[in-house]
Amino acid sequence: MAADVQQSHRPGALKQQNKSHKHGKHKSKGQLDKETKGRVNVKTATKRNKFLQRKHDRKHHADQIRKQKREEVLSLKRSRGGNLSPPHFVVVLSLHEGIDVSGVLEVLKSCDESAIVTQNEQGVIHVSIPRFKQRVSLYVPEFANLYAVLDSVKVVDSVLGILSPEGGIDEYGERILRCLFGQGLPAVTFVSQGLKKLGGKKLSETRKFLQKKIERWFPHEKLHSLDSEQDGLLVMRSITNHKIRPVHYRDNRPHLIAEEIQFELENEESPTGTLRVTGYLRGKNMSVNGLVHILGWGDFQMKQIDSKTDPYPLNPQSERQKENQMEDDSGEVRVLEHADPRHQESLQSENIPGEMEGEQTWPTEEEIEEAEAASKAKTKVVRKVPKGTSEYQAAWIVDSEEEEIEDDDESDDDDDEMEDEDMMALDASGSDSGEEAEYDTLTMTEAGDVAHYDQTIDMEEEERMLEKIKEERNHVMFPDEIDTPRGKDARDRFQRYRGLKSFRTSPWDPKENLPADYARIFQFKDFRRTKKRVFKDVEEGGVLSGWYIQIHIADVPKEFMTSYKPGMPVVIFGLLPHEHKMSVINFLLKRVPEYRPPIKSKDRLIFHVGFRRYSACPVFSQHTNASKHKFERFFAHDMVTMATIFAPISFPPCPVLVFKEQHDGQHELIATGSLHSVNPDRIVTKRIVLSGHPFKINKRSAVVRYMFFNREDIEWFKPVELRTKWGRRGHIREPLGTHGHMKCVFDGHLKSQDTVLMNLYKRMFPKWTYNPTVLNPPPMLESLQSMATEPSAYQLFDD
Repeated sequence: MAADVQQSHRPGALKQQNKSHKHGKHKSKGQLDKETKGRVNVKTATKRNKFLQRKHDRKHHADQIRKQKREEVLSLKRSRGGNLSPPHFVVVLSLHEGIDVSGVLEVLKSCDESAIVTQNEQGVIHVSIPRFKQRVSLYVPEFANLYAVLDSVKVVDSVLGILSPEGGIDEYGERILRCLFGQGLPAVTFVSQGLKKLGGKKLSETRKFLQKKIERWFPHEKLHSLDSEQDGLLVMRSITNHKIRPVHYRDNRPHLIAEEIQFELENEESPTGTLRVTGYLRGKNMSVNGLVHILGWGDFQMKQIDSKTDPYPLNPQSERQKENQMEDDSGEVRVLEHADPRHQESLQSENIPGEMEGEQTWPTEEEIEEAEAASKAKTKVVRKVPKGTSEYQAAWIVDSEEEEIEDDDESDDDDDEMEDEDMMALDASGSDSGEEAEYDTLTMTEAGDVAHYDQTIDMEEEERMLEKIKEERNHVMFPDEIDTPRGKDARDRFQRYRGLKSFRTSPWDPKENLPADYARIFQFKDFRRTKKRVFKDVEEGGVLSGWYIQIHIADVPKEFMTSYKPGMPVVIFGLLPHEHKMSVINFLLKRVPEYRPPIKSKDRLIFHVGFRRYSACPVFSQHTNASKHKFERFFAHDMVTMATIFAPISFPPCPVLVFKEQHDGQHELIATGSLHSVNPDRIVTKRIVLSGHPFKINKRSAVVRYMFFNREDIEWFKPVELRTKWGRRGHIREPLGTHGHMKCVFDGHLKSQDTVLMNLYKRMFPKWTYNPTVLNPPPMLESLQSMATEPSAYQLFDD
């Protein structure tokens, strides 16, 4: 029998036919590979090699990056504490009221037998440790002096925080840390003295308690004990070996803290003199033709920069031999740079506008011919305008689709005060009764002496605070709504406002109707490009960082020496180009949760911007990506807000601290943030909302009253679009009668409980309220004691 042969399957007529892949109109990858036949474009090949590296190449590239970062860290460490570099500058900061700082300093000074300890007239303790081949400078600012602490921490490499074994960090220490966090903190080391005096179980409980206090602020830091010389040696090793954390606004500029100060007057009657400051130059290189800023005193020019011998060497014997050799060669202090008047930066901070700049000159014949040709080419437009409107006024009135109302360039505070009076009125009787009831309760339980307690309360300040709180709550419930005045025409009261079809897309010229103060400021064509060029030029030329130098500062007022105290550090920063000129500065701020009283726009605040401090009255606005930004009447809680002022130019990154001066002279931290931009063209628009109520409703049309109170006002605001709280949009059709009733048409059926609104806008400009003089506040402990016994107005209002 023949073997069976397997038959192959033959598909029939009903075989399933799958659809082919639809690769679109473009060619498939396989078809492209067939056409190119292995040829690869040069750009494509380089991109592939960039992203498709071999394993060996990727590993080698990662090793290179790792070595580069390690070299950067080592170079930063070598730039501090060595024989040819400035010593580690450490601020010893007490975080509790009952701490003996002198005991901590004694342990640190006696930690090594071979250490060389010296102290200068400014209170800086220099400790040279040959065992570590390192030098450390210790400085203790005046206790409870807020500005002394902030100024000294601006230039430090490390902060040594001292905790109390009993209380850890008290309220004073928390306020100091809160300010330092906003300003920018370098590396921090925490120590506590007296732990070994405790027993075994109590010692472990105290360590856990203090560690929890530290981890609340610094999650990765550990507590060090400082009870013996061995503990002091470990702390010094930790300070000299830790990683140096960058503080960018400080590292981008030359700076130094004074080790020696000398002041010379030209004559006895001269109000100014020459200040000679000696110290270690840190940060970037310094040029004698630039300007310097003395913290709390302003900007000054330099005469010359000298190089002096380092008086605190690591190895004194070898340094003395080198010093004797230099004296034999030169015999005097070496002058590094002399100021060149041709290239020296000017102290002029404001632009001087020309008196004839705004005058109209006589036109030329060509301009007259062009104007006549343009007037002939114009077409006549018939437009409905209010009765009595001139042709010039009619040119500013456009159709109802794109309405713009005339906006004056003047910005008076009288209008804002009138709006505040229209929005709310203080209920004096209610506030007085509430305060008296609260005071009676407190005096019975806590104060004990009514007369003594009343002497500590400023009733005028309490009433002003209570008025602000009520106004803020009214603004939250009815944002931007104001009542139309009945004794004055609305077209006169709101003549500087205009209507916008769309707040987001409607155009607004940033150069339109600028106030006179804008002629005094400077503006960059490209701020980012200028910043990049300035930071690049700082690294070239000048005196090298790390030298021990003496700066001759010209025209320093003699009040500087009369008001100088040894506890206050003298810190000098070198200014970058253009940083002494005035412009419009925008800060990005957020309120601290501990400060609850309302902060109104245009209230005077104290700003600490990098190394500067000054006071000004900011204008608050929303932080958005749009071309126009809505004005905020109050500094909002739990929200980022933009503050705009006139101030000297600074280049970001730059931290910002905002303080509010209290009635007792104390400065309370209210907000922290950073410098956002230097831009005078940023448009801040103030919105007001006029409200009316439906009187008669007939489907899409309605009669609205109480928005205006005369016929002329309705005709004036007729082109402005209306909206309702329930989302309807419409416009005014015609006025009815002479008492403010008007017929309106909307895009849908209107509800009887709805409210008709009209939005009007005007541009807000900051006032020239810049004041570079800020007085030092009283000690912080006095304010803490008064806050513990005195209730605030907003607490009374909440109750």
